[in-house]
Amino acid sequence: MPEDSVKASLLLRVIAKMLDFIIMAAAAKTLPQVGYLAGIIYLLISDGLFDGRSLGKKILRLKVISLSTGSSGTFRDSILRNTTLAVALLLYKIPLVGWLFVIVIIALEFLLMLGNKDGMRLGDDIANTEVIEG
Repeated sequence: MPEDSVKASLLLRVIAKMLDFIIMAAAAKTLPQVGYLAGIIYLLISDGLFDGRSLGKKILRLKVISLSTGSSGTFRDSILRNTTLAVALLLYKIPLVGWLFVIVIIALEFLLMLGNKDGMRLGDDIANTEVIEG
């Protein structure tokens, strides 16, 4: 993490992800034929947009950085860190089983963020990234 940066709070991270989910839902409603898939693609690449910022993170002035290089998150980092959520959302279309899987994955990610001393979720561990303010 760059020396002058501050780790993003859990609350800001949750709000930013909720904003991204709203964008995904809007895509699904606006483009009925391809919107669901477009929303999942947005989720996968979103943290590589705008110099390591999804739209939700850009609004809240948060940024994904690579812990190995200290630079802004890339599309590769974004895909790695959001794969667990994307898989859950792909399975969401399966009644009951898919819905349960989404709830379990989101709860697991949130609990990992709460329980991890660095506030990292599974996606951050996989991609070796961190969310900072800035």
